[in-house]
Amino acid sequence: MVESHPQLSKVLQTWSDASKMISALDCLAVVTFVGATDLAETEVSLKAMWDVIHPKSGSNVGTVRKPRPPVLAAALSAWTFLLTTIGSWRINTDSWKEPIAFLSTLLGAEDRAVRMAAGEALALCFELNLLDISPSEDADDDTGVPGSSKGKLFLDMQALKAKIAGLASNLSAEAGGKGADKKNLSDQRDLFQRILDFVKYGECPEESMKIAGKRDVLRVASWSELIQLNFFKRFLGRGFLKHVQVTFLEWSVFHCANLLVHVANARFVLYTGQWTSSRYLQHQG
Repeated sequence: MVESHPQLSKVLQTWSDASKMISALDCLAVVTFVGATDLAETEVSLKAMWDVIHPKSGSNVGTVRKPRPPVLAAALSAWTFLLTTIGSWRINTDSWKEPIAFLSTLLGAEDRAVRMAAGEALALCFELNLLDISPSEDADDDTGVPGSSKGKLFLDMQALKAKIAGLASNLSAEAGGKGADKKNLSDQRDLFQRILDFVKYGECPEESMKIAGKRDVLRVASWSELIQLNFFKRFLGRGFLKHVQVTFLEWSVFHCANLLVHVANARFVLYTGQWTSSRYLQHQG
């Protein structure tokens, strides 16, 4: 990670062509997933990805550059994938209002892939309880008014929850239109119906995937596991099943997260454009 992170971050900062950006995002996600040892290291990568998702102008930045839809969807996917790893670390919910509010605006994006990637990110935010602020947590702030800041944050988060639930409901029933891609439209409806069921009723997504025989089945039952599984399926492509079949035989008791970490350490060759960065992961295998 020490060797790969600076090179990958540089690609993201220079805003290279779309294919290089997408490759760098995927590689940074996997390198951090495998190599990060604490929250601080993960946060560095999360920030690099967020700067692609939501770039801001500043005195030394000038005009804000907006990512193209394919790059934005890839950045959202990588950021969400990496966010699945922070569940066991302490999370300050106070700092999540702005990112979650921005993610909710992406549910109205013209590009369907962006809408779906933002939806998965928000589903994970719900699962990690990033929108949960208890009114009983009200405490004095710098103004001296008891509970003023926490009380406002609680109301803001409740409004965000309602907004996201409403948008998810609309997207789960979108009619599409003439010339609409029926397969992608169906995938969108299914995803946002799952999100709506989770937000309203707490129903977790469940999926199973046959690995080899009748008994060798990979099962996921949370948004974190589903996001990790889908990311690696896309990242490895047709090689995913073979990696999982080999790794699955080494475990007498299967756990999704452990398997995916093992797969991540296996045989990746990470690339961005014309150069490769495989040395780090080879040391981990």
